Amino acid sequence: MTIYQFLLLFLLWGCLPHLCSPEITFRRTPVPQQRVVDARISRGDGKILHRQKRGWMWNQFFLLEEYTGSDYQYVGKLHSDQDKGDGSLKYILSGDGAGTLFIIDEKTGDIHATRRIDREEKAFYTLRAQAINRRTLRPVEPESEFVIKIHDINDNEPTFPEEIYTASVPEMSLVGTSVVQVTATDADDPSYGNSARVIYSILQGQPYFSVEPETGIIRTALANMNRENREQYQVVIQAKDMGGQMGGLSGTTTVNITLTDVNDNPPHFVQKNVHLRVLESSPVGTAIGSVKTTDADIGKNAEVEFRIIDGDGTDMFDIITEKDTQEGIITVKKPLDYESRRLYTLKVEAENTHLDPRFYYLGPFKDTAIVKISVDDVDEPPVFSRSSYLFEVHEDIEVGTIIGTVMARDPDATSSPIRFSLDRHTDLDRIFNIHSGNGSLYTSKPLDRELSQWHNLTVIAAEINNPKEMTRVAVFVRILDVNDNAPHFAVFYDTFVCENARPGQLIQTISAVDKDDPLGGQKFFFSLAAVNPNFTVQDNEDNTARILTRKNGFNRHEISTYLLPVVISDNDYPIQSSTGTLTIRVCACDSQGNMQSCSAEALLLPAGLSTGALIAILLCIIILLVIVVLFAALKRQRKKEPLILSKEDIRDNIVSYNDEGGGEEDTQAFDIGTLRNPASIEEKKLRRDIMPETLFIPRRTPTAPDNTDVRDFINERLKEHDLDPTAPPYDSLATYAYEGNDSIAESLSSLESGTTEGDQNYDYLREWGPRFNKLAEMYGGGESDKDS
Repeated sequence: MTIYQFLLLFLLWGCLPHLCSPEITFRRTPVPQQRVVDARISRGDGKILHRQKRGWMWNQFFLLEEYTGSDYQYVGKLHSDQDKGDGSLKYILSGDGAGTLFIIDEKTGDIHATRRIDREEKAFYTLRAQAINRRTLRPVEPESEFVIKIHDINDNEPTFPEEIYTASVPEMSLVGTSVVQVTATDADDPSYGNSARVIYSILQGQPYFSVEPETGIIRTALANMNRENREQYQVVIQAKDMGGQMGGLSGTTTVNITLTDVNDNPPHFVQKNVHLRVLESSPVGTAIGSVKTTDADIGKNAEVEFRIIDGDGTDMFDIITEKDTQEGIITVKKPLDYESRRLYTLKVEAENTHLDPRFYYLGPFKDTAIVKISVDDVDEPPVFSRSSYLFEVHEDIEVGTIIGTVMARDPDATSSPIRFSLDRHTDLDRIFNIHSGNGSLYTSKPLDRELSQWHNLTVIAAEINNPKEMTRVAVFVRILDVNDNAPHFAVFYDTFVCENARPGQLIQTISAVDKDDPLGGQKFFFSLAAVNPNFTVQDNEDNTARILTRKNGFNRHEISTYLLPVVISDNDYPIQSSTGTLTIRVCACDSQGNMQSCSAEALLLPAGLSTGALIAILLCIIILLVIVVLFAALKRQRKKEPLILSKEDIRDNIVSYNDEGGGEEDTQAFDIGTLRNPASIEEKKLRRDIMPETLFIPRRTPTAPDNTDVRDFINERLKEHDLDPTAPPYDSLATYAYEGNDSIAESLSSLESGTTEGDQNYDYLREWGPRFNKLAEMYGGGESDKDS
């Protein structure tokens, strides 16, 4: 606020006291000696008004904010009618800011403000005033409350809550379409003057947008704004107080406005004519190519749907819309054949899927393109005349008979010759064969329906010029039945006749079976091979027959068994028959005909075992277990006996473990190098199993550094096995593979030999005693063998 504005307001305030002091308050102090003056005023209605004189007189104070003078700002004056100007009264001020912000002259009652006051911080102050006698300190007037109001000046500019606003509006919107509303606030007093009255205006963004001065609503000002031409706009809005007049304070904000897309552009094919190629061997569903479109719109407004609307390949090809890339993928709908047709033409259409009715006038929102598809020739495998073959043949045909012919051709223009073959995995018994040239299938072995009624074969047709091109077809061979099997008894019959049987008594019912399967079903006839005086057969004509007696008085002591030949024949062509013999035993029966005993008692024993038989079997098992245990014990005892039984047995030095061991690289259990070169040299110990004939002077070898752990370990194990009478006498050699440090023969291994086999001299083996004679013969005789 300028000094001139302040002076002007101050002068107005001083010249118009009735505006600054609209009310004068008087309060009477109840002092006993105070004189009350009554003033009587007569009104026109005859009533008399009484006016009482009061002691306090001061105005309600007003103060301008933001005082810029160098002196204290004068607020007002307190005065009591008890004040006679002799300084006997003292004025006291208390309340908001008393003594700090507001001070009072104790003698005169003048009130001053000590510093600048901001109305936006506090709009009024409530204080209390009191007049007291300076000598007695007693109040001469009661304490009274008054208010100092702060008058506003325009010292705050309008402010927006956001420095930058973001808004959007659809493209092609009509003029006046609301975009966004911005609102500014002013901290000045809206009830006093125009300090807080804000007017909006646009500083940047014309002629595209406008703003309403009173509301701050931003609207479109230009018709047909196209996002494809320009998408982003920056608008600067100014808010000015004082009603927008000269001298008002202002604030600005920025609004970034984006034009959102609408579907106002149709799609267009990138290429109006597309040429694609596809192999005729491409399976159904194969993608052979794609067509693309462009659309100035974005998002869902650019989505299109592809379809084939015309052409001579509508039934051979299909098109799929790829949602991610917005492409039309053309696929094979049916199998293609280069020899049938080599070129197809399609008319493809692409249309937007989300249309806006407001912009139909800009349409149509679709486009078309021509797609030509060429079919390329490939070397195709042969094609059979049928998808499968079924041949029927009787089982009695001769070997080499043709049972059927498969046909195949090369569909290519070259028409290569075809070679036929059988997949032997489907004919493991090699019952069939095929002529490689004409595809005739014939038998190579006799057929038997009773063994296999169906044969499922696979025939392979391959081009002679390109054997890799092959095709398989299923061939089903059904073997038809021929009556080549005679019927026979269905089961084994255990037949008996009672000694007291009467003539015509039924003793057995028999039936038959046949491996053949005639079309009319099986029919069997039963008869006797010859007339029998004891039994007869009665055919029931239902493929069963009854065996009846022809006499009585059977005696098992005279004849215990009868053999009855029965002839069974079928009714197919040619008729097959067989003779089955029934064994009929003569048994003793009770009066009810129940068998009691027969001459062959073994046949009457039940299938289960008796108690005696079970006991016998159990005893046998126990004896076998005892024998096994004894054998195992003897074998174990034999293992513990000393291995060397004779001093003359040269095999005592060779024990076969059938285990090579890990060799020198096996260091899991111990350090081989340490065991081969022990640190301590023990006293030479002779073998316990032999008595050496000659004692040789040992050849000392250099000793390795002392290693007490290995030495103690070996000595402990040697001591344990020396005290064990069942352990081998050469335990250190057999268990630890340790020869010792002072071996006379040194190492027998050829791995550590520094010379070749021809340089070795094994004559010293003969000096070691009879136990090394075999080795001496094996190695010492090598030279003689070579010489011979």
